[in-house]
Amino acid sequence: MTATSEVLGDDPVQLRARIGELATDLAKERQEKAKLLETNEQLKLLVAQFRHMIHGRRSERFVDQPGQGKLAFAVEEASPMPAPPHVGEAPDEEHEGEQKPPRTRGVRRQRSDLPRVRTVIELPEAERMCGCCKLPMQPIGETVTEELDYQPAVLQVREIVRIKYACKAHEEAGVAVPAMPARPIAKGVAGPSLIAQVVVSKYKDHLPLYRQNKIFARFGVDIPESTLCDWIKDAAHLLMLVVAAIRLSILRSCCINSDDTGILVQDKTQQGGSKKSFLWVYVGDQGEVVFDFTAGRTRDGPRNWLGDFRGYLQADAYSGYDAVFREGKGGLVEVGCMAHARRKFFESIPTAKQAATDAVAAIRVLYAVEREAKELGLAPDQLKALRQERSKPILEQMLPWLNAQKSVFLPKSPMGKAIGYALNQWAALICYLDDGRLSIDNNAAERALRPVAVGRKNWLFAGSAEGGKRAAVLYSIIGSCALQDVEPWAYLKDVLQRLAEGEKPETLTPRLWKAARQTVTVTAGAVTAN
Repeated sequence: MTATSEVLGDDPVQLRARIGELATDLAKERQEKAKLLETNEQLKLLVAQFRHMIHGRRSERFVDQPGQGKLAFAVEEASPMPAPPHVGEAPDEEHEGEQKPPRTRGVRRQRSDLPRVRTVIELPEAERMCGCCKLPMQPIGETVTEELDYQPAVLQVREIVRIKYACKAHEEAGVAVPAMPARPIAKGVAGPSLIAQVVVSKYKDHLPLYRQNKIFARFGVDIPESTLCDWIKDAAHLLMLVVAAIRLSILRSCCINSDDTGILVQDKTQQGGSKKSFLWVYVGDQGEVVFDFTAGRTRDGPRNWLGDFRGYLQADAYSGYDAVFREGKGGLVEVGCMAHARRKFFESIPTAKQAATDAVAAIRVLYAVEREAKELGLAPDQLKALRQERSKPILEQMLPWLNAQKSVFLPKSPMGKAIGYALNQWAALICYLDDGRLSIDNNAAERALRPVAVGRKNWLFAGSAEGGKRAAVLYSIIGSCALQDVEPWAYLKDVLQRLAEGEKPETLTPRLWKAARQTVTVTAGAVTAN
């Protein structure tokens, strides 16, 4: 009797059953091994990505290499093109489109509208005599050297003096006192300029209130954090209706760009003492932005904010938008983000170098078309015609290539996920071809969110849900000022006072405020000319 028969026995039925069990176990072992290998590859990729985040370059610049980026749909360019802007390196809203002036010894030359103070240095009288004829020399010009000077902020007390009147002969008539002028905080000590400074410092310059407290202390005034917080609260309350007016303006847009980001909110009922909430951003086509705070990341956020809006909504592939599009019944059209698609292909280059690089090269050509259109200043109809001529053929050839590559890569591999994202979003990604008013990507929303991403590294969390709502109001104002190229401190100083005086909030949005000031300037110039 053999060793095998001793273990398995001589019964053929038992033998076949045992062989079947072993085959099943072997198949399971192979599946487990395949899963472990796949997980191992994913972990290796994550480690490589983390190392790159810590030690590598942040930009996703693409460099041509022999044999790569030469597919039929990756049209050759006359000269190497830089990578298109993407989610991670979208231009800062404060400097977008701004030409960099020449530098002088590492400092930008001061703008011509800065105030100037002249300090004139004369030669001593004895040195103004000619060495030959001993007669006084005459001035023939001047040599000007410019330097930037800085004056620290000044806190001052503005006394509001109201003269009281009374009749000495008839004391029973009482005392007459002028009415107190309207103020943003009726019984507070802060004037509109100081409130504006606190708001801009926190939501534009990302200075938490405790740091502002220390800065004011250096100027000799101790303003408790609780008081600064109250000023923020009062300012947000005054500006709520202005933000509501901005929202109505955005809802009249042809296309709205939307995205969201998480923030922590203090909540003692939660483990860790905080809860993750969200700020949603909505950018209109007239250079306005509104932030909306929600306690969770559900479809109710965008659904409630958008209401009955019908038009284009450009957003990422977050599933929460799907219900919003379904409920829109065709009146709400989804527009995808090519920058998101490009990033996924770019991140796949380490594991699928040839295919991923080809996809990135093709998308780069699409951005080259957009860059050319922007440089030429094309109107929407002209831009649509250019896209139909140059971009549409590339995308028409890219679609079958993606479908062919789908069977080559595992669905959970980086390249498989990139292909899956592009195919699932294809109708939304190519939507921009048919309307010149649409953008190729959602970077407008990404740029609008950047101040929140920077700010939360400093202030870390909101103190409450109400604090999150106030942050949304004030970020809306600061963000709209940035898009309108309006200096936020000057805007807030003026508008807070006007709101206190009862002026209509719907007339005081940054866009309308800027237009009104420009009209006044033009009118004053015309009167002066006449």
